[in-house]
Amino acid sequence: MARAQHHSWYRIAVARPNAPAQILAAEGAHLGEAVAAAEAHAKSYAIAADLATAAPLGESLRKPQIAVLGDDTDGTPDFRWPAGVLPQLGHAGRLASARRGYVEHADSKLFVLEAMTEGENLVDLYLGLIERLPSADNLEVRVLDHFEDADKTDVWLTSRVNAKSILRFLDDHDVDVLGNGHLEVSVYVRAHKATLRLTEHKTVVWLAEARALEADVKKWLGELEVPRVDTLATVNQVSHFHYRPAKSRDRKKLGEQLYRQRLRVVDSVARTTPVGRDTEA
Repeated sequence: MARAQHHSWYRIAVARPNAPAQILAAEGAHLGEAVAAAEAHAKSYAIAADLATAAPLGESLRKPQIAVLGDDTDGTPDFRWPAGVLPQLGHAGRLASARRGYVEHADSKLFVLEAMTEGENLVDLYLGLIERLPSADNLEVRVLDHFEDADKTDVWLTSRVNAKSILRFLDDHDVDVLGNGHLEVSVYVRAHKATLRLTEHKTVVWLAEARALEADVKKWLGELEVPRVDTLATVNQVSHFHYRPAKSRDRKKLGEQLYRQRLRVVDSVARTTPVGRDTEA
């Protein structure tokens, strides 16, 4: 007989039009399940989360897996974060300026652009940039050590492929790969010594040793309706949570799927610092 899966309770802030966010207590085997339950109940989207210190009244009687705790009193900014990351409740005030846009980072060796967008637009942004690349040679998927408290980061890599193959793979596995906040995804453009990365914090970063494609990348971002801004308020600037979507594979099954898709582990990096179950603070 299979052992019952352990569930935890989380506090989820969900956005409400013309009203303070509402705090719900939601249960799940992992944070992603609780977020999905809260969003389905509220018919809205989550804007922050935290672990609950105790189950709400009535939980022992197995009442519905959602409880309304009241209005959010922390003034959590109403920004629809991409699937996979959420700021921690009570810590999100510094992100009041969160909005779609891109910035250029000063770097002595690399040309670096970083972009962010609302949750529903992230996949279109990342895949839209891949579609516009002059070439694409390899796809890397980093399964990070804070996915299920593993003791290592596994680096999966395709053989030499092309943009069409990469797009097909990412389109077919968008929930498992692009929606998982415990992963980083990189596309290598060897001819330009450049990388297009989807970070674990769900920002899109262009890194290149030269500026040959600078005008092109900025034009592509404009075509994808991502304007240049002075600063980005990204989720990693505050205490935050990483999670995988409710209907996604766990670490073991994801590894099996990556292997079936002909990616191979080319490196494993041991964890050097302790990380909590779902959070990075």
